[in-house]
Amino acid sequence: MTQGPGQGGRFPGSDVRNPRVLISGAGIAGPSLAHWLLRYGFEPTLIERAPAFRAGGYMIDVWGTGYDILERYGLLETGRQRGYRFDRLKFVDVRGRERSRLGAEVFRAALGGRFFSIPRSELARTIYETIEGRVPLLYGTSIRTLHQDAGGIELELSTGETHRFDLLVGADGLHSRVRELAFVADPLLERYLGYIAASFTTEGYPHRDEGVYVSYARPGRQVSRYAMRGGRSAFLFVFAEKDRERIPSHDSLAQRTLVRSRFSGDGWEVPEILARLETAEDFFLDAVSQIRMPRWTSGRVALVGDAAYSPSLLAGAGAAFAMLGAYVLAQALHAADGSFASAFAIYELKLRPFMRRQQAGAARFASSFTPGTELGLAVRDRVLQLMRIPAIGTWLARRMLGGSYPLPDADRSTARGSGSSAGSGR
Repeated sequence: MTQGPGQGGRFPGSDVRNPRVLISGAGIAGPSLAHWLLRYGFEPTLIERAPAFRAGGYMIDVWGTGYDILERYGLLETGRQRGYRFDRLKFVDVRGRERSRLGAEVFRAALGGRFFSIPRSELARTIYETIEGRVPLLYGTSIRTLHQDAGGIELELSTGETHRFDLLVGADGLHSRVRELAFVADPLLERYLGYIAASFTTEGYPHRDEGVYVSYARPGRQVSRYAMRGGRSAFLFVFAEKDRERIPSHDSLAQRTLVRSRFSGDGWEVPEILARLETAEDFFLDAVSQIRMPRWTSGRVALVGDAAYSPSLLAGAGAAFAMLGAYVLAQALHAADGSFASAFAIYELKLRPFMRRQQAGAARFASSFTPGTELGLAVRDRVLQLMRIPAIGTWLARRMLGGSYPLPDADRSTARGSGSSAGSGR
């Protein structure tokens, strides 16, 4: 990274104000924001605390706002090629016999066919490839301290280096370091929803069920699997946990022990799956939580994606909202010619009401994702049976999926920078 000038304003070689933007986080939100800022003549730089690109990750569904925004990015076809088309969801009993199922055609009918699934890491890679080689990215790097003044932000990085930027954006997820530093005076922000989710992938698992999302549930817990390309299989665990403090952080061994303790003794394929857990290299575990903030911006700092308004892991829309937030924020900065105060106000004004509604719906969904009683499981099976009736299924699916955000148009006629288009993904 190059040392920024001591004052804000216009810079040689740039035709926007406050062009140098440091984005912390190279998952989905960060590269998404860099994609649009680069188009509009800004100079984004990415840092990522992980030592390398994060592989693996759970499967996410792309529909509604997610489908619309990926299309706006010009990456819909690439995403569909790298994604998956599941034919049905199937719940099984302890012996692997089907207890309920639902065909994916119900959701495709409700969404006009605009629906597919993709691993989170594949979506992140698809977005990053549009800026690869044109936006600096430093892995293994985080922010140690920050100081704002009238001319910009001075940042000390974990590498020991000090740099100045005009703006800082925290796109660093649920456990955002930027949020911790820049919003220290704000009240408790995390709303824990009472569940833990964990995932991993493995090679050569013998049970495949191509094109089927298979789940086995007991009261308060559920494990699912789905077949991936290249002989790989992915697994997702979800289980209830009342005490947020019982969730081990930064301790993979303790996290795996917790998963084993919750699922040991269960039937179906659970013993085989837990045996694969021991050697999984991409194991991931986190709380099912929302982030609800009274503000998403502070001075020259803004938050985007899960760092600002995580809907929860179970909502299946966090990636979509990360892309959406990046798009709306970049549009606001572009329209305001880099006047960050005006742009930040517009960003919050446009997006906050939508996100408030989406988070409320996600909280309701989380409570029904893994029923806590045998009766609850039976009710879920009955609902899935009812949804196989076309009229009822379409109506219920639309209620479950909610509405889409009306996307503002990208101003392609005045986009500045390297001349890249939104469809420049490789």
